[in-house]
Amino acid sequence: MALPWLHFPVANRSAHPPAMFPKPPHKLHATIYLPLLSLICLLATLGAAPWCRADVKSDFVQPPLKFRARPLWFWNNTAVTAAGVEEQLQGARDRSGYGGMAPLPFGDKFTPKYLSEEYFNLYGATVNKARKLGMFLTIYDEYGFPSGSGGANMGDGIPRFKNKYPDATLRRLDKLEDAVTGPAAYTKTLPPGKLMSLVAMNTDTKQRVDLTDKTAAGSISWDVPAGSWKIMTFVCVLDGDPNVDYLDSDRCAKYVDMVYQPYYDHFGKDFGATIAGAFYDEPTLYRAQGRTWTERFNEKFQAAYGFSPTAYYPALWYDIGPQTQAARNYLFGCRAEMYAAGYAKTVQDWCTAHGGIPLLGHQDQENLKNPVGVSADLMKSYRYQDVPGVDKIGWDNDPEAYYKIVSSVTYNWDKAQSMTETYGAMGNLSWDRLYSVVMEQYAKGINTIVPHGVWYNLDKVTYLPELSYHNARYAEGLPAYNTYIGRLNVLLQARGRHVADIALIYPIATLQAGFHFGGELDPYSGGVNVPEADYVYLGELLSTKVCRDFTFLHPEVLDERCTVEGDTLKLNNKVNYENYKVVILPGHQTIRWSNLQKLKEYYAKGGKVIATGQLPSKSAEFGHDADVVATIKEMFPKVSQQIIATACSEWRETGAYEAAKAIDGDANTHWAPSEAAAKQWWLEVNFGSPQTFNSTVIDEDSNRVSAYHIETWDGKTWTSCAKGTTLGSHKTDKFATITASRVRLVIDGVTASTPAIREFAVHLDAGPNLAHSDALIVQEGANGGRSIYLNSPNQTNLRQALDLALKIYDVDTLSDQKLRYIHRVVGEHQVYFFANLADKATAATVRLRGKFTPEAWDPHTGEFSTPEFTNAVEDGEPVTLVKVPLEPVKSRFIIGKN
Repeated sequence: MALPWLHFPVANRSAHPPAMFPKPPHKLHATIYLPLLSLICLLATLGAAPWCRADVKSDFVQPPLKFRARPLWFWNNTAVTAAGVEEQLQGARDRSGYGGMAPLPFGDKFTPKYLSEEYFNLYGATVNKARKLGMFLTIYDEYGFPSGSGGANMGDGIPRFKNKYPDATLRRLDKLEDAVTGPAAYTKTLPPGKLMSLVAMNTDTKQRVDLTDKTAAGSISWDVPAGSWKIMTFVCVLDGDPNVDYLDSDRCAKYVDMVYQPYYDHFGKDFGATIAGAFYDEPTLYRAQGRTWTERFNEKFQAAYGFSPTAYYPALWYDIGPQTQAARNYLFGCRAEMYAAGYAKTVQDWCTAHGGIPLLGHQDQENLKNPVGVSADLMKSYRYQDVPGVDKIGWDNDPEAYYKIVSSVTYNWDKAQSMTETYGAMGNLSWDRLYSVVMEQYAKGINTIVPHGVWYNLDKVTYLPELSYHNARYAEGLPAYNTYIGRLNVLLQARGRHVADIALIYPIATLQAGFHFGGELDPYSGGVNVPEADYVYLGELLSTKVCRDFTFLHPEVLDERCTVEGDTLKLNNKVNYENYKVVILPGHQTIRWSNLQKLKEYYAKGGKVIATGQLPSKSAEFGHDADVVATIKEMFPKVSQQIIATACSEWRETGAYEAAKAIDGDANTHWAPSEAAAKQWWLEVNFGSPQTFNSTVIDEDSNRVSAYHIETWDGKTWTSCAKGTTLGSHKTDKFATITASRVRLVIDGVTASTPAIREFAVHLDAGPNLAHSDALIVQEGANGGRSIYLNSPNQTNLRQALDLALKIYDVDTLSDQKLRYIHRVVGEHQVYFFANLADKATAATVRLRGKFTPEAWDPHTGEFSTPEFTNAVEDGEPVTLVKVPLEPVKSRFIIGKN
């Protein structure tokens, strides 16, 4: 049965969202006034516009307020006054260089009372002052955070939404089960809540009997057949969490009516002008004990797929046999669409109807490798939102690897902007760090930054840094910083298209297939680790080591918006169309059959496909497992063995320290487990077939292990073959020769924190490392097509595979010290942004595909120059070689016209 992509009805929208700052300011301060013609010529709207070079240059030299950052402005833990906000707005513009603000009520001492008439009087004074200054405001939709309660958390503790709409808050799916041995008579009263499913499953055969329609008068009676059975009742109950039911658009509309509508009622004439956007913060599904659900789920599922989900509910917790992976894709896929069409879409539709303002915002825990339990499907969660976002907060949440996922949403669904909330809780950062964070974000496709933050009450700053003119640490440098941000935005917010030769498939099918409730991880950490998912690691290799840009391609977009034309996979968007010459298939166990069919077509017509790690063997649609296996065998006939690393857990579950890092052949990466105490940590290598070996070699990072042992699997049990105390560098353990398909390192003790393993190697005598393979397995197909398999990708072999797939890439840095970059096309102009994030200077030469005369635009100084360059032809392609000398933490634009 085919798995159709779900699209719940979308409000009538123009082809492209409105401009981030839809109208020019009424009056600009004299020190930053510039002719406004450029607003018409280049970026007055997010629709395609002509490139008016002279006016763009003037905007670049002195960016108008519309291009400058609008930070979160915490109205924190004090009585906020009209005089106070007017003084701080004036200073934010004149002394810090900000273009606007996003007021955020915060803390239990904040007054006036949230959403009271006195509150809107204060907000009105803010709007009036911003209008006079030509600044812009973003509505923040909460008192504290996350969005959805109206003050319950980080506010005054009052759950305004729950108090007003107690039946519109979050729901939870509960499972109650009985183990019964038949034959027997079974009778039970149904538990409270809405019955979603009642299923009996034979624990030996996985046979399921749907009993949902067999209930009567609030109870179930069933004659249990012979065998061991698990009888499961699934009910949807009110959780008690004060946040709105994010999965139900009607309930979300009540929140919008309570929080958003009063702003329009008071300041409607300013929407689309001074009020230029809205911002939500950190909705998530990990609440409700990690089982967020809603009563209308079955109804939505039936309407979308044409059959009832009730028989498949056990797959939400258990292996139900061969249908498990497909069942989970249907169930969690439906929930993902409901989530995307719930809160974010409801708010965006309201914004579109009220001044056409864009919606910004981000998920909570968007930096987890498996998003199914937190954002459902990180890419799709932003499907209906004008400006998708990500939160760069703290030091250890590793969101850098997820910038590309969020910016790829804009490319996939033809949007204009993506944003970050940046710097929150990172402490008092150096200026180099402030700039380097921005450079990395913009090189990865982000083009709007919301600094966190500015604090009204300096005596009660909760999260550093405090980025205002009041803070002597940053006051002097803020004008230059905000001018730099403005210059980036002048060029990178221009409506145009992103250029990338490489598409990396976003593996949501395998992530959904591997997810289940009640997993080994807590809900906040993602619930379940999916070991085959190496897509985050691959993305970072491409962005930061190989330094070739790419786009994460959502399976839905691959099906609906992509076509194969010769050896090119085309993303057919109106503005952001892209032409892929290489497609990377990251590790999958489960893939959409429709996706694999398209990749096979691409390969057959001359396309280049690189696969890594685990190759797919299961279909996300019912009835196509055998088709998946046969097609993979046809495309990768020489691949007989797949080596897979798994582990008990991964530090933070972000993909930065996954098990695969211990077998990638790179001593600069490592696996680290979570900090969970009082348990054995383990790291396992599955060879895919029996191998013979008699030694292991382990390289540890930080030297913390105090006790360990090595185990092998005999098909039934684990047997210890070696043990020791410390590991350290290149620790070798020798033992009697063993033949086994699995081996693992078990860490029994550490001296501090958690262990970290750089490499885990397995050998027979002096033979090769059986746990790692650098080999490229290449299959030549028809019409020049080529499939390339990498079992253990790293910087070196991934670059080799890419070079084998395509000779001349859009951009290449011709030096060992690579530059981060992004390439966009605006009208007839090529816009390249390069950044040096290293701690040493570089005089790198970059090779740009195409012939043109380049100009260098310096976003740090606003100066223009002609770089040293050469036009040439390489491998039959015209190229332009440009010298881009950059000091550490500096950046440059290269502009060319074909």
